[in-house]
Amino acid sequence: MFWFLSHAIRMCTTMEHRGPPLFGLLALVTFALMAITVHADLSYSFPEEMKRGYVIGNIAKDLGLDVTRLSARKARLVSEEDPKQYCDLNLRTGELFIADRIDREELCLEKLTCLLRLELMLENPLELHRIALQIQDINDNSPMFPKELIKLEISENAVKGSRFRVNEAHDLDAGHNSVQTYTLESNSHFVLAVNKDTDGGKNVELILDKELDREQQQDVTLVISAVDGGTPPRSGTVAIHITVLDANDNAPVFIQEVYEASLPENSDLDTVVVKVSATDADEGANGEVSYEFSRISSKAKKIFSLNSLTGEIKVIGVVDFEDEQKYEIRIEGKDGFGLSTKARVVIEITDLNDNAPTIVLQSLSNSIPEDVSLGTEVGIIHVQDRDSDKNRQVRCFIQENFPFKLVPSIKNYYSLVTTGALDRELVSEYNFTVIANDAGSPPLSSSKSVHLSVADVNDNAPVFDKLLYTAQITENNKPGYSVCSVKARDPDWRQNGTIMYSLATGEVNGLPVSSLLSINGDTGIIHVVKSVDYEHLKSFKVYAIARDSGSPPLSSNVTVSVLITDENDNPPQILYPTPQGSSLMTELVPKTVLAGSLVSKIIAVDADSGQNAWLSYEIIKSSDPGLFTIGVHSGEIRTQRDISENDGMKQNLIVSVRDNGQPTLSVTCALHVLISDSFAEIPEINDKYDESNSKLTYYLIIALVSVSTFFLTFIIVTVAVRFCRRGKPRLLFDGAVAIPSAYLPPNYADVDGTGTLRSCYNYDTYMTTGSRTSDFKFVTSYNDGTMPTTLTLKKSPTAAVDHNELFQAPDMSAQVRHILFSMMLSLNVLVLLYLPIHPPQNLTLHVYHTKSYITLHYITLHSYTLVKQYDTCVHGAGKGYPHSCDYLQHSASGLVSMA
Repeated sequence: MFWFLSHAIRMCTTMEHRGPPLFGLLALVTFALMAITVHADLSYSFPEEMKRGYVIGNIAKDLGLDVTRLSARKARLVSEEDPKQYCDLNLRTGELFIADRIDREELCLEKLTCLLRLELMLENPLELHRIALQIQDINDNSPMFPKELIKLEISENAVKGSRFRVNEAHDLDAGHNSVQTYTLESNSHFVLAVNKDTDGGKNVELILDKELDREQQQDVTLVISAVDGGTPPRSGTVAIHITVLDANDNAPVFIQEVYEASLPENSDLDTVVVKVSATDADEGANGEVSYEFSRISSKAKKIFSLNSLTGEIKVIGVVDFEDEQKYEIRIEGKDGFGLSTKARVVIEITDLNDNAPTIVLQSLSNSIPEDVSLGTEVGIIHVQDRDSDKNRQVRCFIQENFPFKLVPSIKNYYSLVTTGALDRELVSEYNFTVIANDAGSPPLSSSKSVHLSVADVNDNAPVFDKLLYTAQITENNKPGYSVCSVKARDPDWRQNGTIMYSLATGEVNGLPVSSLLSINGDTGIIHVVKSVDYEHLKSFKVYAIARDSGSPPLSSNVTVSVLITDENDNPPQILYPTPQGSSLMTELVPKTVLAGSLVSKIIAVDADSGQNAWLSYEIIKSSDPGLFTIGVHSGEIRTQRDISENDGMKQNLIVSVRDNGQPTLSVTCALHVLISDSFAEIPEINDKYDESNSKLTYYLIIALVSVSTFFLTFIIVTVAVRFCRRGKPRLLFDGAVAIPSAYLPPNYADVDGTGTLRSCYNYDTYMTTGSRTSDFKFVTSYNDGTMPTTLTLKKSPTAAVDHNELFQAPDMSAQVRHILFSMMLSLNVLVLLYLPIHPPQNLTLHVYHTKSYITLHYITLHSYTLVKQYDTCVHGAGKGYPHSCDYLQHSASGLVSMA
């Protein structure tokens, strides 16, 4: 109200040349009083006919709204009364401005107060503000009489003071801009009297001030002017033509001063609304009454007609309650000679349920995120019904089986909210119908189709087609070779469903995954970056990652198992005998060897696998082709026949080792065999004897004899005690000494008959009781019966006692066991330390016990050869396979242990 008063004062003070200040003050009070009756959240008042763009006020400032959020909240103006958009809102400034011409007379007709009601609607959250716009009248219409010429017939005997009614002028403006005064042009017979009528109008009458004389003047012409109160004032005139007649002393009288009628809208044409009637006491032509409209609006004139003779008002146009609810018409009844009277007709239009509800989508989200929470508002629906009362009551709903519902909000506004979870991958869009029914009889309904799209949210991670991918690569492949292709699917849309592939970081055999494999980010094809070697890497696993392009991105991974297949790219490697060995004598065979006896064994390995590692052995060259044979798959060299005196002492064999790959790869080695019963028979060995070593050998023999004597003393005492207790003799030594089998690399299979090595090889050592030049007599294998049973050394009461039984005797104390073990350990250490440096030719230990004696011949030269071959194996052919050379180590250690 304060804003309105200040605005009105500003308008009054800015008026120039528009009348006295008293009029401005009066206009101010009038508008202020009218604004008091307006019920709204916000009211504005402004003159009609203002130019487009005229700023009425700042809504955002007056309502305390945030101007910056008007666009985000979709602020807009709506009107139920008039669909025409007279005003609009500037979303940047919050100002309300005029968008179209506003004519108060056209908008509100004859109403004294002209209000334009608007509603400001905002969303998020839904907010509604009522705005009332008071349209101020300006003096833009001149007063108008119903007729341009009024004809009156007055009798010449009319007395002074007789009154003759004239239809008042009508001004479309309201208030002081309407008709305020009437003036009569000066004449000698009539004066003008203007009085207020009971219905708020003015009663304009001509008063006879001087009698008429038909003989002097038969016609009298008068001019009446109607002037409004505007600034500047406007006026309208009407000419009155008076014909002087003979006497007519009674004016017509209407039966009722006010006629009231009720007319249903949409009434048929020619329907009689009401019938007015007036009587005249005169007779003849002076008593005949005719009827005409004295005041009627332009809209009512198009709807109703008046029968001038009968007084019936009929319908000639469309009667619509929604356009106008009440019409007021003034009717004049006039007799034949100019006397008249008036009556007021009020026609009330009753409402029928002839308007179906109108559904307006005030706001609707173009797309709804699929992860929207329950109860989220996705649209605002406004339902309008132009009918009134019960016919205006509307119920709005949507079809079932949709995850949406309508929730009544403010007035006839409904919020469209979600009631269930949305999943774009299942349903990407919804089409449903909103139905509105009114409460009229019969009820009317309307419907409107609503289309909602579900926006995609990155809620699905990529899923691979397989749980495990397996690929094979042949070693020595070319870089860039395609291994396999992984494929993942993502049901999300656009970038949320765009998949990029990558490999998880990690290491394979100490190398980063990226140095072995790469993946095409778009297609998922995995390529090999460099050549791979089966012997170093047989298989590995990597993880392929599928990541979408959503925000945030989702990913999943799958295991890709890569198997590397072997190629025959490695030739066999001979571990024994070493190809670069420098020993003069590799194998010593007694002359008494029979056919089928094991002479030696070729030990070879192949870094390949499968059939590429199946080795076969063949003697390709021999000094005596018929003397030796080799096992095709075992590599064991055996005699084909008994050795005779005619066979040469030195036998040279060249053995070829082939694998089973494609193409076949092979390697050869040379093997030297010496056929002799004693080392003394070999001149090469005797020639190499160095005299400088004799002194060292002498000291070594003394040390060994001393330790052995001490050791044997304890053995003799222990054995004597046991013999005395049990009363039966025990053997001192067993004739057989087991030589441990060779170790093989863990990646080589040992299949009997087909592999490269047998599981174990055991040898018996036979010793004589001859002179100190005696050596090994024979070395043979326990496998496959290569040695006849007749040559097996049998145990006898005078034979050597098993040293295992000696240490495991139940009557031997723990102290004795420790002493014996220490003596044996000391002996072995001395031998291992001194023999590789200064090997003696022979080492003979004599142990005497009762009637029998045992001579232990230790073959130092052969032990030294084995030690040197082991060292060469580890640093040569067996490099990278250390366990493959353990066979030589255990063989040398076994000979030392026998001492």
